[in-house]
Amino acid sequence: MKFINKKTALLFGLALTFFGTAQAQQTPKKKIDGVVAVVGEYVVLDSDIDKTFVELQAQGIDIKNITRCEMFGKLLEDKLYAHQAVQDSIVVTDQEVHDFMNSQLDQMVEQVGSVEKVVKFYNKKNLEEFKTYFFDIVKMNKLTSQMQRKVVDEVEITPEEVRTFFKGIPKEELPVFGAEMEVAQIVIKPKISEAEKQRVINQLKEIKKDVTDNGASFYSKAVLFSDDKASVPTGGFYKITRKTPFVKEFKDVAFSLAEGEISEPFETTYGYHIIYLEKIRGQELDLRHILIIPKVSDEAMKEAKEKIEKIRQRIVSGEIKFADAARATSDDKDTRNSGGILVNPRTLETRFELTKMDPGLYSQVSDLKDNAVSLPFVDSDDKGVKCYKIMTVTNRYDEHTADYAKDYLKIKELALKEKQIKAIAKWTEEKIKETYIKINGEYRDCKFTNNWLKK
Repeated sequence: MKFINKKTALLFGLALTFFGTAQAQQTPKKKIDGVVAVVGEYVVLDSDIDKTFVELQAQGIDIKNITRCEMFGKLLEDKLYAHQAVQDSIVVTDQEVHDFMNSQLDQMVEQVGSVEKVVKFYNKKNLEEFKTYFFDIVKMNKLTSQMQRKVVDEVEITPEEVRTFFKGIPKEELPVFGAEMEVAQIVIKPKISEAEKQRVINQLKEIKKDVTDNGASFYSKAVLFSDDKASVPTGGFYKITRKTPFVKEFKDVAFSLAEGEISEPFETTYGYHIIYLEKIRGQELDLRHILIIPKVSDEAMKEAKEKIEKIRQRIVSGEIKFADAARATSDDKDTRNSGGILVNPRTLETRFELTKMDPGLYSQVSDLKDNAVSLPFVDSDDKGVKCYKIMTVTNRYDEHTADYAKDYLKIKELALKEKQIKAIAKWTEEKIKETYIKINGEYRDCKFTNNWLKK
């Protein structure tokens, strides 16, 4: 999704592993399958446990220390989340499920070569049977995921709770944080010529004309021409509301269209778009779009390189400080105002732990001495457009035992995770009490962490 605003990754995200499920189907059953549990409106089959073991193996996860009872307990939790999602009116529409399946199917076809091969791989008679089989699986996984997010998103933590958490850690058990560094960058982007911008606008106008005048397929045009790789497999399709975290310019155009209308070409920070509004569903829009990113010329790249070389020379000679040069000249608005200081997308801190640093970034800064400036190098921005960068290391932190003042944000993250785990445990305990749950046969002898048997 190349034109979506940056968002912090959600905790406890779930993903359906299709190929693991497929292999599970091919595992021969040695006993008669049957219902081993009921949670609300959902059932757990004995074969579901076998399938989950094979799914984990397909993902490369070591299962030798996972007992059958533990796996059964995990399935009970998933069913409880899905059941409660329905009770809380969390809605996963059929369209969302179909869109997800179509996207996954497109990716699988790209890997194996044809829809027929995918269907055969899953031991299904045809595409309809394939989609019917996976529909309920995908829907339940999405309900489970959204319910989990709802539980943890409501958990907040105060500075006093962080302090209490830290004081409660025995001195000998304090975490040790690895060596870290802070780094800064200056980015110079090549200029796009007006002629190239007009070429892209004209191309989008021709695409629109072909669709409106000649009945060409917008879906096919998106597959052929769009630079938004995330939506290409679905023909440029997105479902959005006013709250969807897309850039403002995109939403403004989308919500100005009538049903069935195609917009004129318009610009965002990601390039030039046209939008086809398929359906208005109250406050929700079904739309397709095509994004075309203007191309950068060799001459523009040469000019960008010359510019950043001059900036580097001024810094190295002492004429200007790196931070001041970043504020004055960098084309990266996310780091310019902070003097070029990068933020770690994983922790939202300015520090990068060396053992967890992105390999590309590490290769540029690992050998830099204090106050040294890297040579210019070519990189790509978050939109995939090439640019030139120079970097420097602004601070280094040796491996050390956690310190409340120096490592507050890391300690806060640990404290929040602990509070989220406790919130989930409390939520689970309460929902088990009020939900119809029945466990059959030998699984009643399992020793569960949660009170599934309501003893």
